[in-house]
Amino acid sequence: MPGVRAFRWSCDEPYTSVKTFYAVARVERGFTEYSAAGQRWRATPRTIVLKQPGDVCLATRTATTMQVVVLQLDAPRVRVTPQLAANDERGAAFHRVHDVIAQGAERLDLEVALAEAAAAFASVAAPPTPHPIRRALELLRARFAEPVTLDELAAEVGLDKFHLCHAFRAQLGIPPYAYVIQLRIARAKALLAAGAKPSDVAGQVGFYDQSQLSRHFRRIVGVTPGRYSSGRSAPRR
Repeated sequence: MPGVRAFRWSCDEPYTSVKTFYAVARVERGFTEYSAAGQRWRATPRTIVLKQPGDVCLATRTATTMQVVVLQLDAPRVRVTPQLAANDERGAAFHRVHDVIAQGAERLDLEVALAEAAAAFASVAAPPTPHPIRRALELLRARFAEPVTLDELAAEVGLDKFHLCHAFRAQLGIPPYAYVIQLRIARAKALLAAGAKPSDVAGQVGFYDQSQLSRHFRRIVGVTPGRYSSGRSAPRR
């Protein structure tokens, strides 16, 4: 269906990522321990994991297989909680969309399940992010391709530099610069997937040159931008 992707995803090593999409994932096997929204979480089979653009996930221990459904949604008015326990009644609509996908249901059944999941997604509120950090995130997302100094960021949110860094790390698990790098790599991946040449991407996402892009890209994604681009453009068999 247009705007919807579903896939199985397995991982057995720590990782850090910044999400660029809305997704509803369900743990099918194993477990994952991670930090998100200023808290530590452990997801086991049938746990529902919810993601929104800009979410930071730091998995510290993981040996899991998830079914992931990526959705195109209008931005919810609230941030959602990172996960729902297997027995949480609020997860019923999310379990249903995973069940109908796994069963290969007909289109109408899938459309109904997706509509119900989208409505439920917008209603599962997380504890509010402190205003200064929320403002810092907004600024970094808007200007990730520009040079932003810590002094500018602190002045914008009304905190001194020390308290800003401490609060940012406590809420997201990583410092502001690491968050910016994740945003730049996420944007680079999108540009490469859309057909942009690796040599043209570095400047568009805020890196000094292709060498700096390649260094961070390989560290985070695991391959070079050129290899990633080639893999995305290769025909599927």
